[in-house]
Amino acid sequence: MDTVALAKRRYTTKAYDASRRIPQATVDALLEQLRHSPSSVNSQPWHFIVADSAEGKARLAKSTEPDFAYNTAKILNASHVIVFAARTDMTDAHLQAVLEQEDQDGRFRDEQAKATGDQTRRFYTDLHRLDNKDLQHWMEKQVYLALGTALLGAAAYGLDATPIEGFDSKVMDAELGLRERGFTSVVVLALGYRSEDDFNAGLGKSRLPAQQVFTFL
Repeated sequence: MDTVALAKRRYTTKAYDASRRIPQATVDALLEQLRHSPSSVNSQPWHFIVADSAEGKARLAKSTEPDFAYNTAKILNASHVIVFAARTDMTDAHLQAVLEQEDQDGRFRDEQAKATGDQTRRFYTDLHRLDNKDLQHWMEKQVYLALGTALLGAAAYGLDATPIEGFDSKVMDAELGLRERGFTSVVVLALGYRSEDDFNAGLGKSRLPAQQVFTFL
């Protein structure tokens, strides 16, 4: 797979063909890739809400009105929309659940290795909670790692995609009951196939030249 070609080909879609649906097998594969996204110390501080019905997408679109109305059609016309949510706290229950899953998946050679893995994750959690005082920001950064995974995955499956920050997180959280579950919405990803009306499809991709963005030591 030529990942450079994928990166150059993908772009932010501005209009979707509402008549086209992503095959379920492709959706399943993309979600499995998303589930395997990297995160700092394998903390996985996220939850993903997937909407593929007209009713589900309409619920998500409420968060774009009125201030972000330019994003409403993207959500309504996309085949699938994913809300990326971050935890509002790194709870002991979540840390224990991650640890036990790692144990089930054979991540530890012995009990000492398991204890070390647990201590390391808790060290970084406390570092951000107590010393850096940026626990929420740290968890949201992990969510953006997952977004990057999903964007490249979408390109690999020939899908068009739009990462969306233009929405009201309070409205989204209330609509989905996220805060009561210990999460808050961070970013939305629309997925599907571009419409012929998508002006951005015909524009050249632009990035700063390599000599400006790389320093070699």
